[in-house]
Amino acid sequence: MSSTKARCLILACGNTLRGDDGLGPWLAQWAEGRFQSDPQVHIIFRQQWTPELAEELAQADSVLFIDCAIDSLPGEIKLVPVEPAASTQAPGTHHSGAAELLAMARAFYDSLPRDAMQLTVGAGSTELGEKFSPAVAAALPEACRLIEATVIRFLGAG
Repeated sequence: MSSTKARCLILACGNTLRGDDGLGPWLAQWAEGRFQSDPQVHIIFRQQWTPELAEELAQADSVLFIDCAIDSLPGEIKLVPVEPAASTQAPGTHHSGAAELLAMARAFYDSLPRDAMQLTVGAGSTELGEKFSPAVAAALPEACRLIEATVIRFLGAG
């Protein structure tokens, strides 16, 4: 494990070719623009979260996970704390959730971020396409505001 710790890690996932599932990468790119001059903020976005990301989590002071949610109403925004939890998936699967990644960081590196939050926006459609549904498009300004406020709070907590 390297000795460089991100004060704030933003970890987003989603598929830009599946409608609202592209929300995570879109918000990560927005955050890259917003925090580009702040070396304390490290942003990673992937199509899906994989176990290799546990090392990044172990090195971070705080983490904000970003994803769409298929179990929420379209456009519904949730910002909730995340605690480490064992995977409910069969061993060998390559996709991990936020709670499972935190559990891996603790198990493999004996380290956890001080703060871990997850921001989700309910998906209206994950059909093939590169456009957001009207409900998700309408939720983007509030999601951006919450990302900014959360990162600023994380940076001030150190």
